Amino acid sequence: MSIKLITFDLDDTLWDTAPVIVSAEAVLRNWLAQNAPELGPVPVEHLWEIRSRLVEADPTFKHRISALRRKVLFHALEDAGYPHEQAQELADESFEVFLHARHQVDIFPEVVPTLEILAKNYTLGVLTNGNADVRRLGLMDFFAFALSAEDLGIGKPDPTPFREALRRANVNAHAAVHIGDHPGDDIAGAQQAGFRAIWFNPAGKEWEAAKRPDAEIRSLTELPGLLKRWR
Repeated sequence: MSIKLITFDLDDTLWDTAPVIVSAEAVLRNWLAQNAPELGPVPVEHLWEIRSRLVEADPTFKHRISALRRKVLFHALEDAGYPHEQAQELADESFEVFLHARHQVDIFPEVVPTLEILAKNYTLGVLTNGNADVRRLGLMDFFAFALSAEDLGIGKPDPTPFREALRRANVNAHAAVHIGDHPGDDIAGAQQAGFRAIWFNPAGKEWEAAKRPDAEIRSLTELPGLLKRWR
């Protein structure tokens, strides 16, 4: 059967993520230095200790990275001596500063032209474990839905996000394909849910897992032709 649904990973599939996160972390630190000086230069080890404690107490935080970051900031601020309400207010404000900076991504130049082509013939969706929001990036018009681990409470490679995508699009798994960069979360996860899986591999890395992806691309511009051949 031909493909009807295409789901996309976001981070490191539609843009490079590492430089964005590094920049957003710097913006966050600068904001905290100006607006929460009592916090000071908190050791990374202390933040990781808070994070580990929170995840151990509530494992769902592993999939709710925005809520987790906000909570870590709150506890760090409270540990620094800020009263409960002020610590919460500063945590909320600082997280929004981080989130805004986190969305200053450089979308790969081929993304929009490729989505324009694909949207004419397929239902498109987003499946992400991150906290990037295509609505903030002006891309939502291309997608029928955008599902995040934050919203679902579980992320890839669990089959739940893939099954929810099928439900939203009202298609069977054999008519769906997922594109992503991560061998486990994207490729293995999609295949285990019955999707075909396309590995986005711009750096030309060697595939190391046992089961190979259904296809591999170096650029998103290859997608329309590949899917047409499958059809």
